[in-house]
Amino acid sequence: MTVTLRPATTVDLMLVGALHQRSRVAAYSSFLPAAALAEPTGAAMGSYWVERWTWEHDDHRMTVAERDGRLVGFSYLGPDDEGDPGTGLLNAIHLDPAERGRGTGRQLMVDALEAMRSRGWSRAVLWVLRDNARARAFYERGGWAATGQIRDERIGPVAVPQLRYARPLCGSPDVTARRDGPAGPAG
Repeated sequence: MTVTLRPATTVDLMLVGALHQRSRVAAYSSFLPAAALAEPTGAAMGSYWVERWTWEHDDHRMTVAERDGRLVGFSYLGPDDEGDPGTGLLNAIHLDPAERGRGTGRQLMVDALEAMRSRGWSRAVLWVLRDNARARAFYERGGWAATGQIRDERIGPVAVPQLRYARPLCGSPDVTARRDGPAGPAG
C-alpha cells in the first residue's frame, strides 16, 4: 500500500492523460459547468501529454506516483513560463480522485521542490485556479503564497481566473500539508 514515485516514461503518458481528466472533473466540478469539463476526453488528454512531452522532455520533468502498481498521481515541472532563469514552474500536481487525502499529493510536492532545488532554482511558482479552494489550501499549507498576479485560462468555453503562487526553494522542503487535493495549476 506504499506509494512509489518514479520518472515518467512515454509509456505512461496515455494513463497520465486519463488520470488528468478524472482529476480535473473531480476538482473543478463544484465551480465549472459540466460542458467545460466534458472535453477533452481522457484519451485526448493522453494525446496532449504525448505531444507536449515530445517538445518539452529535455527541460521538463514528469514524476508519476504509483500505488500497488497503479498510476495514482503525477507532477510536472519545468522552467518558469515568464523566463526567470532562477525560477522553476510547477505546472501540475494531479491525483486520481480516490487518492485525495492519502499524502500522495504532499509526496509529489516535496519531490518536485527537491527536483527544482537540484536544478539550481531558488524560487518556485505555479498557477492555480482561483476558485479551486482545496488546491489553494493545499499549496498554502505547503509554504506557497499568492503573488497577486492573475491570468485567465480557457477550460472549454469558460475563461477561468488563475492566481500565481510562489515560494522560496532555499533550505529544506517546508511542506506541512496534511491532506491532498488535485491542483491543476496548469490545466
